[in-house]
Amino acid sequence: MATQLFDKETTIELRKKHIGPSCAVFFAKDPIKIIRGQGQFLYDEKGERYLDCINNVAHVGHCHPHVVQAAIKQMELLNTNSRFLHDNLVQYAQRLTATLPEKLSVCYFVNSGSEANDLALRLARHHTGHQDIITLDNAYHGHVTSLIDVSPYKFHELGVGAKKDFIHVASAPDVYRGKFREDHPDPASAYADEVKEIIEQAQRKGRQIAAFIAESLQSCGGQVLPPPGYFQKVAQHVRGAGGVFIADEVQVGFGRVGKHFWAFQLQGEDFVPDIVTMGKPIGNGHPMSCVVTTKDIADSFLNSGMEYFNTFGGNPVSCAIGLAVLDVIENQALQRHAAQVGDYLIALLNELKEKHPLIGDIRGTGLFVGVDMVKDRLKRTPATAEAQFMIYRLKEEHIILSADGPHRNVLKFKPPMCFSREDAKFVVDKIDAILSDPDRGIHQAMPEIGGCKRKDTSLPNEDDEENVRGGGRRCVGPGEEATHRHKAAKKRLRT
Repeated sequence: MATQLFDKETTIELRKKHIGPSCAVFFAKDPIKIIRGQGQFLYDEKGERYLDCINNVAHVGHCHPHVVQAAIKQMELLNTNSRFLHDNLVQYAQRLTATLPEKLSVCYFVNSGSEANDLALRLARHHTGHQDIITLDNAYHGHVTSLIDVSPYKFHELGVGAKKDFIHVASAPDVYRGKFREDHPDPASAYADEVKEIIEQAQRKGRQIAAFIAESLQSCGGQVLPPPGYFQKVAQHVRGAGGVFIADEVQVGFGRVGKHFWAFQLQGEDFVPDIVTMGKPIGNGHPMSCVVTTKDIADSFLNSGMEYFNTFGGNPVSCAIGLAVLDVIENQALQRHAAQVGDYLIALLNELKEKHPLIGDIRGTGLFVGVDMVKDRLKRTPATAEAQFMIYRLKEEHIILSADGPHRNVLKFKPPMCFSREDAKFVVDKIDAILSDPDRGIHQAMPEIGGCKRKDTSLPNEDDEENVRGGGRRCVGPGEEATHRHKAAKKRLRT
């Protein structure tokens, strides 16, 4: 606990002085100072309560007492390097792998989703002997150098020339905004055929594919659910080229999707990745993550001749916390809860869609839901400024929601799993009121947004680990597309 509680202005000034300027905060014009969390709620320094709709990190709820007590109890007893024998490590590995298909049986414990995905790339490259990686457009996999390379969501921001030669970008399998949409007879095959073509083009240039990496459901890309069968077809093409399939479950695993414990299982029982990465919810906010793979891939890593160890990965405290999180998910039936509350939330949002033309699409599963805001439903023109306005207005109502996607127009729900039906109704009612308000609604307030040159546009629009995408974009009027320069750069990179 901090030894001193500063006033908000002092905290802001100290942050400006001592914290890197690229480390953005939520709602930078008027950031929220949070000093306490409980369940699905956050509390500021004045005791004001905010409903947290975005913190998938606090998977079973902020400061869950069972998780907190597990951490305290183990920390009072021992915390040490995982190179010593300790039962917490093997017990947790046993329980974690029991939630996965049988062939995914070997764990490597690390400390963040970024570290997990970085290790997954190493495993793939050692196992295959290849270098090249196929990723999806708008994907985000982490903040370390190797993962910026496979995250178009990030490297597109750097402009032309940022994509490395060994990286190949396939279209996101988005049936609402992508090239193959819901009216296509077989979008899964169409998107997968593009991956096959990328592989063939790479091979003609003498390049070989080590891995295809994908978030099981794209989060930063705008809450995108791949069409069923897509992963199976991609895996067939990738494995046929000697590569492996990496499923990134960092944001969507541990029962969030409701119907299954892991989001990749939405594709069907006949699909099993070669490597699965997980983080964020695994430790309910404690820095912990894991890579799970097959025995064959683990043996290849061993045969590379380089010993692997991780000082903090899999330490007794982290594993005690991980076990406690699994206890809560099971004992409180949170996977079933996510399915039920998620269905209710989606039903409410679909009712709202019938009422308000600014809502173009509702998509999601469990407590992973996106609201795609549009200016024109037929053209599906992204309502970027309107979405950002909505986020700020909800903040005034003490609701924390985020907006993301390539056009920053998708409202994202990924709350703690204790998010309730009452919470869902409360948020949807507030969105309805903002869309309907004749005085402070979106249509009346948009002139205040349109035309401003706003250097600081920081909103909660990215993963919880990094907070937000950096500012610097001009805020254009409601008739323009806020990301037109960004899109032009992306188009050049794809070619």
